[in-house]
Amino acid sequence: MNAGERNKQIELHAPTKASDGMGGMPTVYVKVATVWAKKTTHRSDEAVQAMATTGLLTHNYRIPYRTDVKSSWRIKEGNSLMSIIAAPIEVGNREYLDITAKEAK
Repeated sequence: MNAGERNKQIELHAPTKASDGMGGMPTVYVKVATVWAKKTTHRSDEAVQAMATTGLLTHNYRIPYRTDVKSSWRIKEGNSLMSIIAAPIEVGNREYLDITAKEAK
């Protein structure tokens, strides 16, 4: 894959615990890295919930290989926030990492 195919800039966010000032420790997501990715949309499922049509988009992001990405992380692309839904897959000889994520429309 050439660099021109990685045309989406995304942020990788990892979960961490943070004090809410009232004794609680909710999970918050912090930006770990900004990377260029090749994005492929796999499917769009629509459903009707509470009299409104909702959709679920599943995307694959191919990024340069990293060792730290976990399935508990999130991806932010523009204003869209996506949950990683499977363990990242190594492609080639640690050349790329494929990440599958879902986004609610």
